[in-house]
Amino acid sequence: MDLSVDSVLPEDAEEALLVGRVWQPGDPAGPRVVRVGRETLDALPVATVADLFESARPAALVRDAPPAPLGGTAQALANSRYDARRDGEPFFLAPCDLQAVKASGVTFAASLLERVIEEQARGRPEAASAIRKTLMESVGGSLRDIVPGSPAAVRLKETLVEQGAWSQYLEVGIGPDAEIFTKSQPMSAVGVGAEVGLHPSSVWNNPEPEVVLFVNSRGEAVGAALGNDVNLRDIEGRSALLLGKAKDNNGSCAIGPFIRVFDEAFTIDDVRGAEIGLVVEGDDGFRLAGASSMSEMSRDPLDIVAQMMGAHHQYPDGAGLFLGTMFAPVEDRGKPGEGFTHKRGDIVTIASPRFGRLVNRVDHSDRIPPWTFGAGALMRNLAARGLLG
Repeated sequence: MDLSVDSVLPEDAEEALLVGRVWQPGDPAGPRVVRVGRETLDALPVATVADLFESARPAALVRDAPPAPLGGTAQALANSRYDARRDGEPFFLAPCDLQAVKASGVTFAASLLERVIEEQARGRPEAASAIRKTLMESVGGSLRDIVPGSPAAVRLKETLVEQGAWSQYLEVGIGPDAEIFTKSQPMSAVGVGAEVGLHPSSVWNNPEPEVVLFVNSRGEAVGAALGNDVNLRDIEGRSALLLGKAKDNNGSCAIGPFIRVFDEAFTIDDVRGAEIGLVVEGDDGFRLAGASSMSEMSRDPLDIVAQMMGAHHQYPDGAGLFLGTMFAPVEDRGKPGEGFTHKRGDIVTIASPRFGRLVNRVDHSDRIPPWTFGAGALMRNLAARGLLG
């Protein structure tokens, strides 16, 4: 697990506005919002990241904040590794705090069919290969050119209904309404170097490398980070009503390494055109590599934001929105035809040149450190520090 500065920071770190959160020892110990540079971490004059994004000009606040050193970036990154934490030294947390953590699913045609396969396999990985072949024949091999909610999408739906191949996943993939769900609770995401958790009952699962778009309460996109929307294919495949169990477990949401704030040099168009790489390396010598091209999204990121929030639904502390992935690994790791699944000890690296690298280790959710510092703990900590006005 390489957590060096050169490995983790984006390739243009010198010009990037990077916001992070570190656990700062002291009295009282607690999270601090920081500006991340190649050499040093500077405390920002805000109580929370949510407060920062509610300001009129977040980028200017980050850029113009006076130096307030909290420590070295390299030292905090080294101390962020799950098995190398040193007492009395800062380490990185997930870079968000009070924001709701939401996710949009089935936003890529390339992964849409895999969601349908999960549903039809009813959680049985050994059935996936045969279903994949039949389904590809039914839809003609590709959904990439279908615009959700368009007349062409309506005609395809009618055809699939006639063939008995319609699915709830196709409904949200090519229908007018996006799938948007709550991924995890505010303050529950883990950061770079931490362990991500799989529910111990799952035997068919995978990482989901995604961009997490951050918006404030006004619906303004203010920045973006990388994320791992850990997915339990067997549990969700048994029933869509088990989505909460499949998606929201201890450590099942990783975000980081930092939030890159939008400015003149980094905009929503950089999100739209990003290439997100994924590498999984196992203790058994297994290696899986893949990529997700944001340009192949079926829905525009801001269109999904508009479906998530507005007059119909408010987020007073803002939200982090996972934008979905086109990556759905099918390479066999065990028995032929069963595809990919995680094993304990896997190292997952999600990377993009202008976002940096999010690196985590995989274990069962009941074996990793429990989540104990929630919104109530944060409020008490901020009050003890005199930061609640």
